Amino acid sequence: MAQFESFDSNGNPKKGRTKAADKKEKRSFKGWVIFAVVIFALIIVRSCMIVTYENQYKLVRRFGKVERVISTPGISFKVPFIETVDVVPDQILIYDLPASDVITSDKKTMIVDSYVLWRVTDPLKFAQTLSGSVTNAENRIDNIVYNATKNTISNMTQDAVILSRDGKMTVTIAEADTDVVSRDISVDEETAVVEITSLTEEIMAQINSVESQYGIEIITVDVKKLDLPDDNKQAVYTRMISERENIAAQYTAEGNAQAQIIMNTTDREVSITISNAQAQAEAIRAEGEAEYMRILSDAYSDESKADFYSYVRALDALRASMANGDDTIILSEDSPIAGIFYGKY
Repeated sequence: MAQFESFDSNGNPKKGRTKAADKKEKRSFKGWVIFAVVIFALIIVRSCMIVTYENQYKLVRRFGKVERVISTPGISFKVPFIETVDVVPDQILIYDLPASDVITSDKKTMIVDSYVLWRVTDPLKFAQTLSGSVTNAENRIDNIVYNATKNTISNMTQDAVILSRDGKMTVTIAEADTDVVSRDISVDEETAVVEITSLTEEIMAQINSVESQYGIEIITVDVKKLDLPDDNKQAVYTRMISERENIAAQYTAEGNAQAQIIMNTTDREVSITISNAQAQAEAIRAEGEAEYMRILSDAYSDESKADFYSYVRALDALRASMANGDDTIILSEDSPIAGIFYGKY
């Protein structure tokens, strides 16, 4: 194979190099250049693309100013190195408020622990007022919800707060607290029940519309824990025990009164029954004695029977005189009993 010499920059011939090797080196260099250009082009294309997912908004800024808002999922484009993209969540978010102390209208301290469900409804206004920051939004929500909770509970007694804690419920007017009944609630006069507005609804009514101010919506505020300070718990438990004891004493007194009424009624009925029975017995006894006297009268009116009855009565009198175990009796001759032995009867 023919050998060809190549020369270096000084014009000196290079040793061991061929034209085939030079061509291979040039092709390799050209390949690397093409590869670098492709990578650079891909980087440029990627920097122009905006990928928007279903649970987010994309804010396209040009020199810090929001030019447009992308709310539709998919791929869109921007000017590279000039426009930047911020991400704003498009989903329901939860914010757990720290527990705080509030004072009721009857000057009782309560600890309220609640959480908020919220979402971004206007990403442009959200970016303009809160810099598109979720943390800034949560700080603002914290202040709004705390003030609403404080204003709501400060207008209610402790019993009313506890009664409306678990949502809507119905109680009879007799069972409802007077402060609860005096609140703006609906009363069904036919069934005599009171519908109590839940604590969540009371708090939500206190929250002003923040959507127009910050581009966010507070969906709901729910109180997950409503408790008393540790130094107040024992006093409340003592009062609850006292109230339950008073209720138990009232039930006992009512039961005793009802029992006494029942016993008095029963005694009266027994007395009436006994009285009627005695009256009936006396009537029967009187009828028997009358019949007895009639029989005696009939017997003594007949001379043939009079002697026999006199004889029987004499024997009865003798038996009665010897009822104590005495077997000896002394009689005079003219005694009616002695007449039995003398054959007078």
